[in-house]
Amino acid sequence: MTISIAHLGPPGTYAEQAAIFYVNWLVKRTGIEAILCPYPSIAQSLQAVASGQTQLAVVPVENSIEGSVTMTMDTLWQLDSLRIQLALVMPIAHALISCATSLDSIKTVYSHPQALAQCQGWLEMFLPTVQLIPTNSTTEPLQHLENDRTVGAIASSRAAQLYNLPILANSINDYPENCTRFWVVSQGEVDANYRMSSISPSHTSLAFSTPANVPGALLKPLQVFAQLGINLSRIESRPTKRSLGEYLFFVDLETDATSAQIKSALADLSVYTEILKIFGAYNVLKISRDLI
Repeated sequence: MTISIAHLGPPGTYAEQAAIFYVNWLVKRTGIEAILCPYPSIAQSLQAVASGQTQLAVVPVENSIEGSVTMTMDTLWQLDSLRIQLALVMPIAHALISCATSLDSIKTVYSHPQALAQCQGWLEMFLPTVQLIPTNSTTEPLQHLENDRTVGAIASSRAAQLYNLPILANSINDYPENCTRFWVVSQGEVDANYRMSSISPSHTSLAFSTPANVPGALLKPLQVFAQLGINLSRIESRPTKRSLGEYLFFVDLETDATSAQIKSALADLSVYTEILKIFGAYNVLKISRDLI
């Protein structure tokens, strides 16, 4: 059996790296093989699953330095059919890639906005006057570096090897323990083939909107979890895009959505919410540094 997995491209991105790790894990565990399918954006990766072009997508959802990846959150809210199968936590080490002879020669640095932000301290110290230009992915600008020796890009050392480009500086992210959480997402309900089926899920992710922006509108839903002793590992707001000041709330719970405890919480939660979406219950798989 062979499946297809969407991820942010071009080849060499961290999303592809996470997808490769997942594929290796999947083959060892189930024998299922996979073809990787790069897409120009995170949204298009998720849309590929929703439209049936691929069976799965591996998308970044949160970075330890820069927080949530808003495109993933917004697209997941918009596409009702998607479900999280597994979370992958991968260490991230950025490199400055350039054909320039020295740092002094660089006038422009390209990369994904998250990567630029994760290296902002290093950039301010060593390249304080360069122009920073955001791109759709960390590898998108690598295809053009050979044509201009005044530009650099921030990507992984693996990407530099793939594109046969020199590295001017390694591990330039501001915090050494930098890591990103990815979600493995499918269409429809849970599939035991794609997840850690031998143990109960440890996390549940959901999002909701409130009926009105009034005092206590957020407090009441959160009290439901507090009263049942359910810990929240993340809560974040995103604009509804309907009106200024209206928000959706994304919540990660340290519990299994199929347990009696959470079923009770979700029943109570529906009383205080306008729209409630359950993205799935899943386990977290950590990728060690020696495997990337």
